[in-house]
Amino acid sequence: MSNAEPTTPDRWATSLTWVARIVPAVALVVVGWCLVAEFPAIVHAHPAYPILLALTAVAAALAGWRAWRSPRTSVGWRRILRIIALALSIVWIAALGWLCPLSAQEPALAAMASDSAVTVVETPTQIVLTPTATPSSLGVFFQPGAKVDARAYAAVLRPLAEAGHVVVITKQPLGIAFLAQDAFVNARRMFPLTAGWVVGGHSLGGTVAAEIADDHDQDEGARVVGLLLYASYPARPMPRTLYARVLSISASNDGLATPAKIDATKGRFSEFAVYEVIQGGVHAFFGDYGPQSGDGVATITRAEAQAQIVNDTLAWVATLPR
Repeated sequence: MSNAEPTTPDRWATSLTWVARIVPAVALVVVGWCLVAEFPAIVHAHPAYPILLALTAVAAALAGWRAWRSPRTSVGWRRILRIIALALSIVWIAALGWLCPLSAQEPALAAMASDSAVTVVETPTQIVLTPTATPSSLGVFFQPGAKVDARAYAAVLRPLAEAGHVVVITKQPLGIAFLAQDAFVNARRMFPLTAGWVVGGHSLGGTVAAEIADDHDQDEGARVVGLLLYASYPARPMPRTLYARVLSISASNDGLATPAKIDATKGRFSEFAVYEVIQGGVHAFFGDYGPQSGDGVATITRAEAQAQIVNDTLAWVATLPR
């Protein structure tokens, strides 16, 4: 009979085994929650996010099956690598949940239908609203706010198409405008007869739109002639030589792009920039995607706010050079 003493259970190994079982389960819960909570937005999103959801679900299922079927014990540097991998997995799951988009609501969904005045075409990477009559030589390119369903801006921007302008709403990879900075160049190639462009955006989309305007306001052909900011401001001072005219529409009760933030960044444009304020409006009124965390409290209706946004936008666009 052996005189060897029983080995002491490795508590680290046991803990890591359970973590390796729990993390995949959490990943599947997060994926399921996103699909249940925002399925329409995911279906209509840029393909990047749905693909990442699918890959995460498959990887989590395989990892969970392996963790339960054949628990692994690791020591030394292998254990350290396993801890790092589990920590990165937790960060990935948290980021995936945070990136879950906000679905479009009415009246934006109704504005996505084609009629005798406007033809609406949706692809995996953009939404195009085209006047059925001969389009004007001025087009509009729009960057949505972070994590917002691109369709949510259809009702606010459709009147521009009804006024004769081609409107392109980009679908951003993962709903982040910084990942779609080349989308304007692609849109411009699609409409070679469009001589000038208004580049606009909501919130983070407007910040990126300002960068696009700075990059393309002096192009030889199809340059940016207007910058349209909805509840947004540039991340840095714009050159005093910025050729594009600027319209900033903000909301007095915005809890995110607050009036103080808008005022603090007014010096980043020339003195010719136009500033309009929707009294009683909030950040989420610039699109149709429901309430937004951290926003203020509105004292007017969404319809009243959007009527002012549309009127101010149309009046300003009418003054731009063709």
